Amino acid sequence: MTTGSQTRMRGRAFRDWRGWPARVVGVWRRSLQFRTVVITVVLSALAVVATGAYMAVSIGNDLFQSRLQQVLVESKNAAGAAQTIFDSSDSAGEASTISLLNSAKSAIIASSSSRLIALYATPGQTTGGTTVLSFASPELATSGVITEELRDQVADDTEGTQYWQSVELSNENGGTDPGIIVGSPLTIPGAGAFELYIGYNLAEAEQTLVFVQQTLWLGGLALVALIGLVAWLIVRLVVQPIRMAAETSEKLAAGHLEVRIPERGEDVISTLARSFNGMADSMQSQITQLAELSQVQQRFVSDVSHELRTPLTTIRLAGDVLYDQRESFPPATGRTAELLHTQTERFELLLADLLEISRFDAGSAHLDTEPTNLVRLAEDAIDQMQSLAEAAGSDLRLVAPGGYFEAEVDGRRIRRIVRNLLGNAIEHGEGRPIVVSVDSDEQAVALSVRDYGSGMTPDDAERVFDRFWRADPSRKRTIGGTGLGLAISLEDATLHGGALEVWSRPGAGSCFRLTLPRVQSRSFTSSPLPLEPDDAFGEAPAVAELRPPHHDGTRNDRGAEHD
Repeated sequence: MTTGSQTRMRGRAFRDWRGWPARVVGVWRRSLQFRTVVITVVLSALAVVATGAYMAVSIGNDLFQSRLQQVLVESKNAAGAAQTIFDSSDSAGEASTISLLNSAKSAIIASSSSRLIALYATPGQTTGGTTVLSFASPELATSGVITEELRDQVADDTEGTQYWQSVELSNENGGTDPGIIVGSPLTIPGAGAFELYIGYNLAEAEQTLVFVQQTLWLGGLALVALIGLVAWLIVRLVVQPIRMAAETSEKLAAGHLEVRIPERGEDVISTLARSFNGMADSMQSQITQLAELSQVQQRFVSDVSHELRTPLTTIRLAGDVLYDQRESFPPATGRTAELLHTQTERFELLLADLLEISRFDAGSAHLDTEPTNLVRLAEDAIDQMQSLAEAAGSDLRLVAPGGYFEAEVDGRRIRRIVRNLLGNAIEHGEGRPIVVSVDSDEQAVALSVRDYGSGMTPDDAERVFDRFWRADPSRKRTIGGTGLGLAISLEDATLHGGALEVWSRPGAGSCFRLTLPRVQSRSFTSSPLPLEPDDAFGEAPAVAELRPPHHDGTRNDRGAEHD
């Protein structure tokens, strides 16, 4: 393996290691079973640690206190046996005293389980030869084992009290073991005051304590593991039906209305499954009824629209004949012929819009895309709406500051969107200028229609794309319309994978923005044009001589604006 490969593997391993916390956090957030088991194990471990520590300390204290009482009793008996031997002797010579001391040492060993004995003459005495009588076991002769503090307490005692101290005793392995030194005062006739020290090794008690502690901790670990396993099994039994219910809910939301939760047993989970399945059956029944009703409604609208075309065509032909001869009729009859002509045209538009809406509702609408220049398309729509704008007193302007790249769109539908937006702006523009802006970037093309009319409130702007909705029902339509134009425009934009949005403020006018992806099946992240215009609360721009874009679809030096 090459050095570069090894470096890359180490780098990947390092990255994987750095990603562990994030993965654990992700599992923690997603898995209820993982959270429950972890919390149970952590709390159980804390309880076991606290209980184990308490038990270990208690057992250690009990072992020490029990051993301490035992050695104190032994030491007292040994000191008493030695003092009895000393009191029963009347020898005064040094040789007799040494013999007596050996007898006392044998009695001490016989009365005690320890072989660690030290006998020291109390310092400060005037009796001669007492230093010869002192002796100590090698383990106790080490400096610091019998402390000066303990010796002072024993030397100052006058009532035969025992004194003890915890110490470290050397062992055969070169280490140390815990131990206890018990000191008692003695009096040897003819030799003076002495101090008896007996050492007791607590290695066996320590081993017992270590064994008990290890047993406690191993038992605690086994208990925590068992609790974790039990929690995992129990939570699995509870969470599995919940997970199945969640998966079934997702499938139902995705449209698979036939899926159900398996029902087993008579417990609470089974009751939940039966209730859920009953709810799913009810939802499926209602959704099926609504779908059938929607299909019947769509079919009815489509059939009625088609059936009305034939009599409407006849009425239109008869009305056109009357309309062409209206000058020869009396004034009242001529006005009636004009009204008949106007309403027949509006009826045709309404039928066409109803048919288009029914196609959207039935999901049968489709796109016939081709590369299209949005500026050219906007120019055509402006030309078609120019006469209506002049009649309303509005000045139509085209502003195209960017590059005019072609986009894959259905020209017929986009042209209809622009005409609807222009008609809406003329209807509510109150005779003020209307600005059509076109711009593009690498991902999308956008067209906005800005008017400076009365504007709308935020609540009205949210409903402006609803079918047959009008902000002011009492307002008279000046250029006709069916009330479906903006709703159809929104459907056309959505069919392209684009967006149709509105900005409006009372007294400041409105701005409708259409954003389309440059290439079908591709998305965009932002629009080339802002939704809220720069002059959001300003006055309408003054009329100026504006230059149109070149007919080849490229940008001129100053951008492009067109009346």
